[in-house]
Amino acid sequence: MVRGRAAQGPDRQDPQARDRGAGRREGEGRRGLSGALVAELGRLVGAAHVAAPAGSDPELRDATETQALVGHAAAVVRPGDAEEVREVVAWCYDHDVALTPRGGGTGFAGGAVPQGGVVLALDRLDRVRDLDPGRWRAHVEAGVTTATLRRRARESGLDFPPDPGAAEQSQLGGMVATNAGGPHTFGHGPVSRWVTGLEVVLAPGELVTVGGPVRRDVAPYDLRSLLCGSEGTLGVVTAAWLRLVPAPDAELPVLARFADARAGCEAVLAVFAAGLQPAVLDFVDGRTLQAAGEGDGEGFALLAEAAGGRDEAAALRAGLVEVLREAGAVDVVAPEGRSEVEELWRWRSGLTYAVIAARGGKVSEDLAVPVERLDEALAGARAVADRHGLESCAWGHAGDGIVHATFLVDPADAAKLERAAAAAHDVVVLGYALGGTGSGEHGVGLVKRDAVASRTPDALLTAQRAIKDALDPKGLLNPGKKLPVAGRP
Repeated sequence: MVRGRAAQGPDRQDPQARDRGAGRREGEGRRGLSGALVAELGRLVGAAHVAAPAGSDPELRDATETQALVGHAAAVVRPGDAEEVREVVAWCYDHDVALTPRGGGTGFAGGAVPQGGVVLALDRLDRVRDLDPGRWRAHVEAGVTTATLRRRARESGLDFPPDPGAAEQSQLGGMVATNAGGPHTFGHGPVSRWVTGLEVVLAPGELVTVGGPVRRDVAPYDLRSLLCGSEGTLGVVTAAWLRLVPAPDAELPVLARFADARAGCEAVLAVFAAGLQPAVLDFVDGRTLQAAGEGDGEGFALLAEAAGGRDEAAALRAGLVEVLREAGAVDVVAPEGRSEVEELWRWRSGLTYAVIAARGGKVSEDLAVPVERLDEALAGARAVADRHGLESCAWGHAGDGIVHATFLVDPADAAKLERAAAAAHDVVVLGYALGGTGSGEHGVGLVKRDAVASRTPDALLTAQRAIKDALDPKGLLNPGKKLPVAGRP
């Protein structure tokens, strides 16, 4: 179902630098109007919820800040509900002002880094409108954090499996915008699998619902799926209806270590061949282990999780332990105590921060390849790093073939950042060359836009632009992201 309400009133050039003014017709491009713009928006949402940002403000960056990626905007506006979001979008569309929707700012692709105009921060839309344990569903606003959503579900005996990381900061709107994943995506799928409906503001300022609490809806075109992963370029998500499931009785991790990446990747295929379906099947390479204070840069680890009823999970864990040992694991650990399990997951969650701490920053891409080519992807990413004279490591979601190919950088070293940007471009190309894609999880945003477009067939680019033009005819919704502004890169 779709219901609406009428509006009122292949190069390696830095895309941020190239498109610094893309989609901006008013706002920062005409600095004399900044004060007037802030005042106008203040009349819509309250003066206390609009500000002209300074260069150090977090609203001008996301998790790519360790790559020295900082945006610019004339105003940051924080609407308090969906109607105020609609009013802001309508005002911006009427006045030809670009707007960048923003969640928790935890993205790795520059999708929330503004290129002018207005930042539309959604953190005040933080209500769980409804959580119905008897029907396994929830109605949640865009600014609700991952941690809050998962906690509220567990308190009701239910589970919302997607876990994209940075749980205290990441927000539902951003999760939907990027179709986020995380370790449990292998067993449970990305966010879109759990979304049954969306409340969204479309241009030029219409608040509509697509789907809803129904579990299936094939009457209209599937705009719900189209909006999931659209990175704020087609509309602004203000709330979502979510499908939940009963929380598992047991979640039992298994950590297996191998002599090298080849042996570990063969073990991943052995898990498939054995017909086992863990909730998690992640990997960590030797250099990442070293950054986390373990080993000398060699070796390889697989982290799996058996979940379900207690007997079911125990049987699955036993099967995983057996298969991984037979596949050549040099060590297998299956912690059972709650504190041991929690410590293992804290270790896994801290890998990103351990890697960043090694040199102060990182440039990380998320190519995805057929699972049988995981070893080739790891070897190829390491070869890219060597070619550009960079330190590198990798971890990711082995069962989904997703590799977080990571280059260690000093954010103050401009030359190294430039080499890392070139390496990142090559890693995206590598994903396509291995029969996969340039992004399996983080989205395209600004930083991968040109590399992805350079490997996208003309017919597909044309189709995507037609969709963009139909839903955002002025090109004001998160301009310069996902697709090149005009022409090929």
